[in-house]
Amino acid sequence: MIEADSEIRRLTELMPASGRMLTKIVSRPKQSRVITSQFPQPWRRGDRLVEINFDLWSALSQGQRDLLLLSEVGRLVNIRWFKPDLYQGLTLAGSAGVLLQLWQKDLVGAAVAGGLTALAARQIWQSYHSQEREIDADNGALKVAGRRGYEQGEAARYLLSAIEATARLENRSSLSFNDLMRCQNLRLILQTSVDKDFIGA
Repeated sequence: MIEADSEIRRLTELMPASGRMLTKIVSRPKQSRVITSQFPQPWRRGDRLVEINFDLWSALSQGQRDLLLLSEVGRLVNIRWFKPDLYQGLTLAGSAGVLLQLWQKDLVGAAVAGGLTALAARQIWQSYHSQEREIDADNGALKVAGRRGYEQGEAARYLLSAIEATARLENRSSLSFNDLMRCQNLRLILQTSVDKDFIGA
């Protein structure tokens, strides 16, 4: 059985500097998920929590644990509410429009601006929950793992097996669509790594 405090210290050291600055690992022994995190809200300050059930966590190998953690932290760190882009600009403009219309007591204008704000915010939410974001987080985790002594093929194998193992530990009958896409991407990376090793040999 893993001792939670020592494992948290080890995982914190494993994280990149951005992860140590923005996230905090906490023990959640009663949760049904092996590892999870709450989507950070733009109006809430403080650490972005990575929540781990260490009873389930201990069923994974160290390599699996490392890559799962790096992927989860990478996904959290890459959520930037105030990075300028189209939808964030529309959200800010819509919010300002709502306030202006309410100040002018124009309820129809406020409703239109509110609708614009809601649509833009939904696009931001969906983009941060897309399979592309999760695959990007996995790819980032492999790069960080490379700086921590893992070879790319080895790291991809650990993460692939960890995704499949967590589904079993959480008593899920099948992987989600996003997890299936993540596994497909990792298998491609693994195959590329094997081909490179074969050519190099």
